[in-house]
Amino acid sequence: MGLPALGLLLAAALLRTEAAPPARSFQIDFERDCFRKDGAPFRYVSGSVHYARVPRPAWRDRLLRLYMAGLNAVQVYVPWNYHEPQPGVYDFSGDRDVEAFLDLAAELGLLVILRPGPYICAEWEMGGLPAWLLWKADIILRSSDPAYLAAVDAWLHVLLPKIKPRLYQHGGNIISVQVENEYGSYYACDLGYLQHLLGTFRALLGPEVLLFTTDGAQVEELHCGTLRGLYATIDFGPDSNVTEAFDAQRHVEPMGPLVNSEYYTGWLDYWGGPHASTSATLVAQGLADMLQLGANVNMYMFHGGTNFAYWSGADFKDQYKPVTTSYDYDAPLSEAGDPTEKLFAIRTVISKFQPLPVGPMPPPTPKYAYGRVALHKYADLLDVLDVLSPSGPIQRQFPLIFEAVKQAHGFMLYRTQLPYDILAPATLSAPPHSICDRGYVMLQKEYQGTLERDGQTELRVKGKAGDTLDVLLENMGRISFGANFSDFKGLLGNLSLDSRPLSKWLIYPLAIDAAIQQGWPHAALPKSSCRGRAGPAFYTGTFETPGIAWDTFVKFPGWSKGQLWINGFNLGRYWPRQGPQQTLFVPGSILRVGCPNNITVLELEEAPPNPFLLFLDQPLFNTTLSHSSPDKE
Repeated sequence: MGLPALGLLLAAALLRTEAAPPARSFQIDFERDCFRKDGAPFRYVSGSVHYARVPRPAWRDRLLRLYMAGLNAVQVYVPWNYHEPQPGVYDFSGDRDVEAFLDLAAELGLLVILRPGPYICAEWEMGGLPAWLLWKADIILRSSDPAYLAAVDAWLHVLLPKIKPRLYQHGGNIISVQVENEYGSYYACDLGYLQHLLGTFRALLGPEVLLFTTDGAQVEELHCGTLRGLYATIDFGPDSNVTEAFDAQRHVEPMGPLVNSEYYTGWLDYWGGPHASTSATLVAQGLADMLQLGANVNMYMFHGGTNFAYWSGADFKDQYKPVTTSYDYDAPLSEAGDPTEKLFAIRTVISKFQPLPVGPMPPPTPKYAYGRVALHKYADLLDVLDVLSPSGPIQRQFPLIFEAVKQAHGFMLYRTQLPYDILAPATLSAPPHSICDRGYVMLQKEYQGTLERDGQTELRVKGKAGDTLDVLLENMGRISFGANFSDFKGLLGNLSLDSRPLSKWLIYPLAIDAAIQQGWPHAALPKSSCRGRAGPAFYTGTFETPGIAWDTFVKFPGWSKGQLWINGFNLGRYWPRQGPQQTLFVPGSILRVGCPNNITVLELEEAPPNPFLLFLDQPLFNTTLSHSSPDKE
């Protein structure tokens, strides 16, 4: 080839290079204290939405509202236990299709900040860690314990290859990935563990991805939660001093972008506590202050959603504090996904710093008050053990915990017999903190009362030798934050009668959800029950919609505590006597049009005289009805 021709080829190549867009990149500019996206300075305003708390048919609606509020990114947790229910058994289908959620965010023009754990907290059952980790009773979670690391590595080798093609530098929308979560608040302070995670994330995602940590805005919390090679970010709410909080980040990261990874727009609710609320004005002002500083902000939560089934976790603050079914969080989008005053206040602030998308905020989704639905008692729980525990009981001298029989969630029944006549009432007692978390006691199938983890641990009983003593044990959710111990479930210690230990136990693991998903009890023959309204029992009913399947809220007039399923979908726990939550959110996507909707209720303590449910078009979050007359509802 002659020199002129070679020169022409080189010139053409040079022109192509200049015309080509810059390589996709998302990096930290330590000189200018900002992020750079494709080489240009960039700031994200993001919001948290948890796909595991939102039914899949509503994903697009929630993400579209987030986008229309002016946010350019969504922050997403991946709950490990949601996807690996048994060791080596994975579920990424339906509501668990995290890849579809990420792709939907991309389609709507949203970047993603991904938080795959392995621990996420999120007030989610066990902070996202699978309960089966506790099958090894001496495992040390979130540490360099080889058994824990082996499980984590196996999981990350399944999850992260799904993530890698969706990283920003590979043409996707994931701009950064968090390693662990708020590790500085955990007692272990095992930097070797963080180093191991860093190595695994780098090996599976490549050298370019931006990896980060998140911790509270206290220097002592940042001490154990940060590691060289992981960009340290912080979290704090609108009641914090913004300058002081970012000073804590600067203590660890003297240069680079300011980042609040969890700016709290509200707070969670605990059973028995008040309904949390945070002023829209306060939240908007805090957001404005951070954006004025040039900071990057993720709002936690932007839309909270619902802890369906058994996914609500618990905190430990001197005592066990279970989280409500609603994860409304007083967030800018309500539990049902509707815009609130807070959303519009936030949108106004954002509009002062960057242009908003063209077009209106979508209106609230329609709700419907389907009204009163009568229920009837189907059977006492003790009369259907053949259905709920098809493999039969396990015989042991002393009680076994949930983990020992490989049961993660829900309920187990413990049965024994009185060893001798008790003519005068004797004290049935449990060691302190050994009822995890609530025990419903029956003697000769008659309900006696409840034993509690941090409450009542004694009942007075009497009966004859050979009488059957049953204790139905409820797991109310494993601790997700605040404890330095593994949260085992069930009877952790033996029960005693007047200090004499009971023995010869039959232990029934109960597969209630499996039975209901297979059509029980609606497809089963009717049962006749002669006993009263007290004690654990199933109630059923049906209702038809007037040709629509709209979201609704169900109230429990006169009911005590239990679990609700509609069309086999587990909507979560209700506990109106404890409050503050009085209604459960029912997504319209689980309802049927043109045929009956099947309701199944497991009431644990006592049903009302004329049992019915009330379907409303709005929620009730903030009352505690210790005594209510069901007939006046």
